[in-house]
Amino acid sequence: MMAAEEVILTFDDDALREMAHIAFLVNSEVENIGARRLQTVLSHLLNDFMFDIPDVIGANSQVVVTKALVNEKLDELVKNRDLSQFIL
Repeated sequence: MMAAEEVILTFDDDALREMAHIAFLVNSEVENIGARRLQTVLSHLLNDFMFDIPDVIGANSQVVVTKALVNEKLDELVKNRDLSQFIL
């Protein structure tokens, strides 16, 4: 969807590791749904960006996902086990 708006999406290696770590933690503390948890983490992380294109981000731009961004977007959700169970 981002490519359709000519937005380039990239991930830092630390961001990928952090997303995998979050998926692992939530799987170990809630219900273990395997790799599907990683998909929900990624979906939740990128949701805001999808709605911000093209109005805020704009076409022909680049979004770089960093570890800090992953923590900013997901930290509270992961800490709240009740929400994690239903959202992640």
